[in-house]
Amino acid sequence: MADPPLDGLSEDERLAAEWAAMAEEPSSGEDGAAPAGGSTRVLNQDEIDSLLGFDKDGSGDGDSSGIMALVNSALVNYERLPMLEVVFDRLVRMMSTSLRNFTSDNVEVSLDQISSVRFGDYLNSIPLPAMLAVAKAEEWDNYCLMVVDSALIYSIVDVLLGGRRGTAAMRIEGRPYTTIERNLVERMVHVVLSDLSAAFDPLSPVTIRFDRLETNPRFATIARPANAAVLAKLRIDMEDRGGRLELLIPYATLEPVRELLLQMFMGEKFGRDSIWETHLASELWLTDVQISAVLDEITLTLHDVLEWKVGTRILLNASPEDMVELRCGDVSMFEGRMGRKGGHIAVRIERETPKSEEARR
Repeated sequence: MADPPLDGLSEDERLAAEWAAMAEEPSSGEDGAAPAGGSTRVLNQDEIDSLLGFDKDGSGDGDSSGIMALVNSALVNYERLPMLEVVFDRLVRMMSTSLRNFTSDNVEVSLDQISSVRFGDYLNSIPLPAMLAVAKAEEWDNYCLMVVDSALIYSIVDVLLGGRRGTAAMRIEGRPYTTIERNLVERMVHVVLSDLSAAFDPLSPVTIRFDRLETNPRFATIARPANAAVLAKLRIDMEDRGGRLELLIPYATLEPVRELLLQMFMGEKFGRDSIWETHLASELWLTDVQISAVLDEITLTLHDVLEWKVGTRILLNASPEDMVELRCGDVSMFEGRMGRKGGHIAVRIERETPKSEEARR
């Protein structure tokens, strides 16, 4: 089809004519032949896979483009909790000491990664065989999950039962874990949960109690599959042996302390600062305060006060033998008797004023 003459047309008319000519041109397939249906273009398989976000082999492990990127875009967009990183860093330091005492071996604990995942996706990705310890945070009335992989299980069993150092732990496939292995791993889980409770103590006291030990992920479901959770991956090395330990804490479990976890951590002190407390106490002892001696209090009308003049006398209901109240601001401190010493009016303190309940608070 011949192109229409474009001379004498305006810019808008010329662009419209070019678009119309491009729309009328037939699209060719892979073999160069025009497809059936006139101007409709048929996508080939590679273009369909690219649109859906799959690789050429159909695995879908390539780039996150296409429709799959839109579907998976909301999976990891959760809020960041700065104080939780401080808690896990404190946990790593405490575990290095407690596991060293537990195994009587040189133990190194490192934090590999802290990320946000969906509970169902993580449960389906756990490499089996493994042991899953379910624990309950008593004060928060919710649960968390600890996953011990197979390599760490056999390493702990080998270390606690006197295995030879310098040799990797033997891994036996095709059999369930024995009662001895479960009991030894449960003892290690108790140690880690105790350290996790202590790591949260400066932020918010909590008791994380061991609930049960499972080997099937289906029986360790503590949240809905779509719920968000925080995943902390720890690496435990004992010379040539070791493995991974993962902590999964749902966001619902952390909700009671969410406001505390959102605050930024400044400085190296975690909790009370004894140096600052001592300095503040020493400065308070050197502070000057003003004490007022109250002889008596009377109530008058505003009319009577406005009629006061120079020389007006005010009659007080106090005698020279009555007690004088000593106040610091609005707080009554002492009671004493008024007298004279060295040409000055003085008050000798007799007793301390009993503190009321509101003053104690």
